[in-house]
Amino acid sequence: MSQAILTLGHSPDPDDAFMFYGLARELVPTHGLRFQHILQDIQTLNERATRGELDITAISIHAYAYVCDQYALLPSGASMGDGYGPMLVAKEKFSRAEVARKKIAVPGTMTSAFLALQLWLGKPAKEFDYLVVPFDQIFSTVRSGRADVGLIIHEGQLTYQKEGLQVCEDLGVWWGQQNEGLPLPLGGNVIHKRFPPAMRRTVSEVVASSIRYGLDHRAEAVQHALQYARDMGGELADKFVGMYVNHWTLDYGTKGRESIRRFLGQASQRGLIARQPQLEFVS
Repeated sequence: MSQAILTLGHSPDPDDAFMFYGLARELVPTHGLRFQHILQDIQTLNERATRGELDITAISIHAYAYVCDQYALLPSGASMGDGYGPMLVAKEKFSRAEVARKKIAVPGTMTSAFLALQLWLGKPAKEFDYLVVPFDQIFSTVRSGRADVGLIIHEGQLTYQKEGLQVCEDLGVWWGQQNEGLPLPLGGNVIHKRFPPAMRRTVSEVVASSIRYGLDHRAEAVQHALQYARDMGGELADKFVGMYVNHWTLDYGTKGRESIRRFLGQASQRGLIARQPQLEFVS
């Protein structure tokens, strides 16, 4: 196979860095492929995927509803909230009815966290007050009073107490309670359909190999991921990585795929997305 160079988009976060450690350091077979790593926040990657700009990219599962015509899901690379997930935090604890009347700082309208928020509130975005800010500015936005409540993702789920904030709701816990313990589907990896099936399978093998290498060489991979761990030491970074790089990441499995169908299906039924997309996984 020729030395094709494929663009690979992912977030500059410890879990993604851990996931792609083996690939970034050329520690796994690439079957003649080369990858250009493009590190951008998930909202930007979601937007780029709607334009079909990247060959392979991490996206929010919410965003898959808008890019399913262009991209297929890779079976590995998932971020699943298994009994935890995005959190709503504030200076004081608010009920759901109170949150619905507050201004909420959110990390992007195409994130899975934002779709989960709409499902939890039972309201489409147009019916509540929200402010879009970069995910790493949500704490400061709430502390300054520009927003009353923050919808936090990434490592903020482990550091919110240091910010003097309280949890109003953990959307991952809520989702599991409503859906027989299924994990909340947050993110995944996709490959553009312009590539033939054989190429898609090869890329899928490479990505899975990189994830497996990280899990098999955990200490080294966590050390690599620490360069992207904002305000986290090694112990906390390792805990965060364990939350989002695990057996779900190697393969969604039957339950993982069912959780995606339910998540996007419920969103479609409630008019939060235009239609329920057909899930297309690389075999």
